[in-house]
Amino acid sequence: MDLKPKHSASSLNIFSIMTSLAKKENAWNLSQGLPDYPIAPELADLLKEAVVEGYNQYPPMPGLKALRKNISIELNKKYQTDFCNTDVVTITPGATYSIFTALTSLINRGEEVIYLEPAFDCYLPAIEINGGVPVKVTLSAVDNFALDWQKIKEAISEKTKAILINTPHNPTGYIWTQEDWRQLALLIGEKDIFVLSDEVYDNIIFDGKKHNPGFLQPSLEGKVVSLYSFGKTFHITGWKIGYVVASEALTSAFRSVHQYLTFSVNSPAQYALARYLEMYNPLEAAYMLQKKRDLLIDELKKSRLTKLDTSEGSYFQLYDYSAISNLPDTDFAKWLTTEYKVATIPLSAFFRFPQNDKIVRLCFAKRDEVLIKAAEQLRKI
Repeated sequence: MDLKPKHSASSLNIFSIMTSLAKKENAWNLSQGLPDYPIAPELADLLKEAVVEGYNQYPPMPGLKALRKNISIELNKKYQTDFCNTDVVTITPGATYSIFTALTSLINRGEEVIYLEPAFDCYLPAIEINGGVPVKVTLSAVDNFALDWQKIKEAISEKTKAILINTPHNPTGYIWTQEDWRQLALLIGEKDIFVLSDEVYDNIIFDGKKHNPGFLQPSLEGKVVSLYSFGKTFHITGWKIGYVVASEALTSAFRSVHQYLTFSVNSPAQYALARYLEMYNPLEAAYMLQKKRDLLIDELKKSRLTKLDTSEGSYFQLYDYSAISNLPDTDFAKWLTTEYKVATIPLSAFFRFPQNDKIVRLCFAKRDEVLIKAAEQLRKI
């Protein structure tokens, strides 16, 4: 039987490959964005409480009302708005699902979707599986991957239906400014183009910078779907739970597809998160991870790796290894894991076609002792 692939991405992504290699080599794993420290004990207790209290059956399709309400309260307070309510927030089984479902609900076969490289690896297959035509805009390492508005303008055509953006950005850590949003709005204008805004690291912002959410852009009203993940903020990537914020019209379109894909999301986790939102410190994740970022950077100052722009958000930092090796980045990452027992992610994983920029991504969402030991190994090169 001939089963043709539905997308052009790799059959096994580099994140799985490098994590598997790290385990095989017993290496310090700075590759996959996989926190290795415990979650808040209060959150763990609330998950247990949920099961005992009977939250074990299907919750409502949009999500538990208490969770959607508490998300709305937090976002309205954080961004000084009254936009959010239970009618514009939908609970999902993670942001990757949200991106796929948003594309399913918004684009038709043959319509174009623009995405900016470097880009997280789920974007391309999600576009292709939904029958969309991916249009990549490749940003340059020479310019530290700065947004190139001329390239983005040239990518827009009569067939463009959506633009997929990411802020804070994985892997560069760049945060979109209000001026960036203004530039995008000028390009879109009155065109029938939607924006999918991947904002999963919205609570992991450093150095006093500010996150500018897509759903609040007045010049793009009714055109933006903002996608979030609890996994990043609360270090619970295995819970696979997130949410979407959009206008009522876009939310209705999203839910009409969502109800036939998964219908509902883990009920005990929703209960636990709804309760936890009432007690946690919204600045805690950023405070802790900024210290880890700074620790990693400080520990690597005497290495032969060269730091690119300091990460403004997310839990990743890019390093140039050209002073060490001429190997292509995937070969270098595997060599580094095997010979020096430190696993990283090659930057080429974020491009449709490898750029050979000699850059790797390091994840600092790790215990301090792991970061210190990994840095010790890297200083030996």
